[in-house]
Amino acid sequence: MPLELVAIPCLADNYAWLVHDAATDTTVVVDAPEAAPILHELYARGWKLSHILLTHHHADHIQGAPMLEAATGARMIGADADAYRLPPLTEAVAPGDVIPIGMQAVEVIGVPGHTLGHLAYHFAGAGLAFTGDSLMGWGCGRLFEGTPAQMLGSLHRLAALPADTRICPGHEYTLSNGRFALSLEPGKPELVARMKAAQTLRMESRPTLPVTLALERATNPFLRSADPALAAAIGMAGADELAVFTELRARKDRF
Repeated sequence: MPLELVAIPCLADNYAWLVHDAATDTTVVVDAPEAAPILHELYARGWKLSHILLTHHHADHIQGAPMLEAATGARMIGADADAYRLPPLTEAVAPGDVIPIGMQAVEVIGVPGHTLGHLAYHFAGAGLAFTGDSLMGWGCGRLFEGTPAQMLGSLHRLAALPADTRICPGHEYTLSNGRFALSLEPGKPELVARMKAAQTLRMESRPTLPVTLALERATNPFLRSADPALAAAIGMAGADELAVFTELRARKDRF
């Protein structure tokens, strides 16, 4: 029986992600921007929350977690390296750990860059990856704590997952990220098609996420920093991948 996945809009543009395994009556939420919308969805569906997975320490991803834990008794799981700036954890994990949740073996992936202790969670058996503010829809997170080299390494790790993996980021940033991608390569057919599809979804008040890793590999400039065509498009023909990535991130910061 496949897992059920629900994107819950929170705050201005965040998502909390609910994952439900009916076979084991296990329900996980990835990140908790605010408790009320998550509790509403749980009650409406008759699901009992068992685990709270935290990707990183920023308030817009964790501020609802203590109330959720108090209301549900769920296990709080987050990065050992960030335990001092997360809500009290039931279980502290590190990159390379595997968390048994229901029938899933959830792989913990270190994705520093946006923050130093940032984690992603890969539900390999279900083809889902929860990437927080590392790999975003059509973009990547701003480098608040890490370096371009760290973020590029993180994106390499995520890009190495199976192509049909569904990527579940923490924000609805697809349209703004797409406008940036199109500013680099105006008229590129793959980018134009993705923008049209994303605009249709948003006009219908539907999420643009999750998105397949295959689509991100083909259209996300931050996963294409080794692509000679993109390097040439930004006037960096022949430059190494890290230099191109660093320039892309700097341009996005100014965009």
